Amino acid sequence: MIETLISSKTRVKLLLKFFLNSNNYSYLRNLETEFGESTNAIRLELNKFEKAGLLNSYLEGNKKFFKANKAHPLFSDIHNILLKFTGLDSIIEKVIYGLGDLDKAYLVGGLAKGLDSEVVDLVFVGDIDKEYLFKLVNKAEEKTKKKIKYLVYSADEVEESPVIEKFEHCLLLYSK
Repeated sequence: MIETLISSKTRVKLLLKFFLNSNNYSYLRNLETEFGESTNAIRLELNKFEKAGLLNSYLEGNKKFFKANKAHPLFSDIHNILLKFTGLDSIIEKVIYGLGDLDKAYLVGGLAKGLDSEVVDLVFVGDIDKEYLFKLVNKAEEKTKKKIKYLVYSADEVEESPVIEKFEHCLLLYSK
């Protein structure tokens, strides 16, 4: 659907990269490797986003890093559109808010990294009825047409061992 509105595939990839998880940052050559596209196409789009104020940049050595500008007035709107585009809005509504004693829920994996993925990787922390979670996940998979993989940890397990820190990219979706 979003490809109909935004014809540039590179632009869609950059939106996912920086606006789905605003903690993501990257530089041109890394994006070239990640997207499998030419640096020129990526550079043009980065420059447009930066000129519009949607991205901030900073130099670190000889690399120019880019990051979403969370202060931009359109940031939350773009983020919400991407939640709908990826199906995360339905997962949040159907699964996360449907669970009982949930402390936290995280998005990890490809989507958290800002890559369009048919698999949604989630980590749940709390005292969760696993049978009920399984039913909710099945309903969400049918609605979103995405495979949902998940891990469940108790609050004690997370407190004893920093499980979440093991994931390279992580986005907090819910916190009690």
